[in-house]
Amino acid sequence: MRERQTQILNLLGEKKKITVLELSELLKVSDVTIRKDLSVLEEKGLLKREHGFATLPESDDVSTRLLFNYETKRRIAQKALESIKDGETLMIESGSCCALLAEEIVTNRRDVTIITNSVFIATFLRNKIGARIILLGGEFQCESQVMVGPLVKRCAENFSVEKFFMGTDGFNELGAMSGDLMRAEAVRNMAQSARRSIILTESKKFSQVGVVSLLSYREIDSIYTDEKISEATQKNLEGRGVQVILP
Repeated sequence: MRERQTQILNLLGEKKKITVLELSELLKVSDVTIRKDLSVLEEKGLLKREHGFATLPESDDVSTRLLFNYETKRRIAQKALESIKDGETLMIESGSCCALLAEEIVTNRRDVTIITNSVFIATFLRNKIGARIILLGGEFQCESQVMVGPLVKRCAENFSVEKFFMGTDGFNELGAMSGDLMRAEAVRNMAQSARRSIILTESKKFSQVGVVSLLSYREIDSIYTDEKISEATQKNLEGRGVQVILP
């Protein structure tokens, strides 16, 4: 993704709605250039275009959440990319940081196979040359655009990978948490097929709590997050054997 398009997403995440004229003035390019960028971003499902302006998608799905703190999420994804080599096969669960990691992988690595239960990620990467995606079967959860249910487990059991990347909705004293029972079950099933379970998350999630357990701290190998994580939280995680990695 071009740097200017990233700036557009950052501005839209802050303002929720912004005109073509305003974007043209802020980014110092023509309105024709801005309209071309908006068309590219709309095709990816990252924004909605209306006459003379761009706005956030109306639902609370992953494409909408991706825009909030976009630059922070992108830096987390870029740092996680450093752990991935050409030719790897890995698993990625749904989530905005994970979607950006998947994009970084197909842009900057060769011959990587991504196994995912995220229809959003598969669609997000559909126009990327060289993207190799295996989509796990299951029941389609429309809002989050993921596959869930017993079929995910049956499909995931056929694979064995080194790394599994996932997001989280929050943490408690026992480990990572999710806001959805079915998605949490899918994550646990996918984690059983990986030797290392890795979380990508913004630091604000450490002050949030989900409703159902995702993975315990002993099941989490590392967490990629941003520099706003508190020193106390980082020491607590490291004391539990979880590696904390910052951009």
